[in-house]
Parts: sequence; C-alpha cells; structure tokens
Amino acid sequence: AARGKSREFSRGVGRGWAEQRSPPTEGGRGSGGCVMSALREAARATRAPRIRKQAMELTEAAAARIKELLAKRAKPYLKIGVRTRGCNGMTYTMNYADDGDKGKFDEVVTHEASGVKVIIDPAALMHVVGTKMDFVTDRLRSEFVFENPNAKGECGCGESFNV
Repeated sequence: AARGKSREFSRGVGRGWAEQRSPPTEGGRGSGGCVMSALREAARATRAPRIRKQAMELTEAAAARIKELLAKRAKPYLKIGVRTRGCNGMTYTMNYADDGDKGKFDEVVTHEASGVKVIIDPAALMHVVGTKMDFVTDRLRSEFVFENPNAKGECGCGESFNV
C-alpha cells in the first residue's frame, strides 16, 4: 500500500509543479516559455549584425591584376581551387569563371575597394582559409603569391605546399 501511495505522490508532484509554475498557452508552453522567447527576440533585434570575415584576403596589387585579367577575358570571376600535384603535395589552380560556373557551396570573396570577385572551390576552402593572395612583380618574376597560414611546408620554388 505504501508503494502505491509513493508512486501517486511522485507523479502528482511532477504534474502539480508544472501546472503551478505556469498554465499552458496556445503553443503548449507555459508563460515562462513566452517570456523567454520574447527576451530572445528582443536580444536579436538589439544585437549588431555579425560581420563575417572573408575566407581569403586579396591585396590591392592582387585585386588590380585580377581586375585587369578579368577585363581582358570579359569574365566576372576568377575561381581558385587546390589540386594534388607538385613536389610537396598540393598546388593552387586559377581559372576564369562565369555565373554558371558558380556552384551552390562555392565561397565568393569580394575585394571591397575594386569590386573584384573571386570564387573559392568548396573542396579547396579548408586549405585556403585565412590565406592572403598577393601579386608580386620584380626583375625576375611576375606572379601571384599565396601566404597560407595553414601550410606546413612548401617546395623550394614555392609552387606547391602541404597542409
């Protein structure tokens, strides 16, 4: 007999406590849930929009050169990817791209000052996050240089890297 009473008592306490706390409303929650959702909405409304850092940074020199190359080919984008090749594992690939070449999961990086847009292939995204792309011209060379913080090693000529 004592067992039956204790079960009824524990069930009754659980139900009674929830009912005493707040009666259900239209959504099936108590008034505590409505207050919390109202507080969340107020916090979202007052919170400043989150500024998302771009996956790759373009220098002024790189943006100017890309803009020049895209104008010659009349293409809106330069697409950057990574390919397994070279003496140290992976190399960067760069191709011209149209709107139709832009995939659902491609990351688009925009250089604010020049308006140049670069597409990053989704397979390459994890390898190039945080990379700074520069264009260097000197007496011996004229090329794009990638400063990749994820690279653990590079070959002597600088064409390939590993992560």
